[in-house]
This record gives sequence, C-alpha cells and structure tokens, in this order.
Amino acid sequence: MTQMTIRFLIVDDSAIFRAGLRSLLEAHVDWEICGEAADGLESIKQTRWLTPHFIIMDMSMPRMSGIEAAREILKEFPKVPILLLTLYLTRQLEEEARNHGIRATVSKTAMGHLVGSIETILGDGELAVPTH
Repeated sequence: MTQMTIRFLIVDDSAIFRAGLRSLLEAHVDWEICGEAADGLESIKQTRWLTPHFIIMDMSMPRMSGIEAAREILKEFPKVPILLLTLYLTRQLEEEARNHGIRATVSKTAMGHLVGSIETILGDGELAVPTH
C-alpha cells in the first residue's frame, strides 16, 4: 500500500517562522507544504485555491485572527484539521479554539510537541482528503 502525501498550508505573519516551520515539516518524508499565507484573510483564499489536507495557523495575525480564519475555513471545509499555534497558550484559548472546531493548540514555546500533535491528529482516522 502506498503512503499518501499530506499537504500542509502554513499560516503565520512571520516569513522567518514560516520558513522554519516549512523545514521542520518537510523533514517528514510524507509531508509537503502546498502553500503559505501571511494572515487570516489570505489563509481563506489559499485554502479555497490549494485545498490542503492540514492547516497550521498562527493565532495572532493582522487583519484576522487564527480563530476567526479557522471559523470561516471550517464552514466550507469542515473536515480539514486545523492546528493553532500561539505564543500565549491558556486553558481559555484552548477551549475557545476547540469550540470553533480547531483540533489542537500548541504553544510556539513548545514546538517540540508540534510533530507529535500533528501525528496524533492524522492518526485519528478522520482526515478527509479533498479530491481535485
């Protein structure tokens, strides 16, 4: 059986952070970055255009927060997992994110947990891969 390549959209207002995240994710043999966005509004457009399998979204961005963008994306693509990244992780933020359909929240100060969180989400068997 052939392993499927998982296509990621990276959303963060820092180009340097996106580059680092790209390197981290592309080190995984079955993961590729299909696109990047610098803010929430751009993430909605990129999701429509690229139909990623998985979205990694920053919480604090100009024009639209990660939670607001996730809410809009999940209206059209309800099965696409979104993982929220934040510098200031609180229990309240985690609850709010979950209430809006975000699958996991990871602190940017604990990036060692990112790959494990992604693998947990991918391993739950609910990944809906859009067809082109």
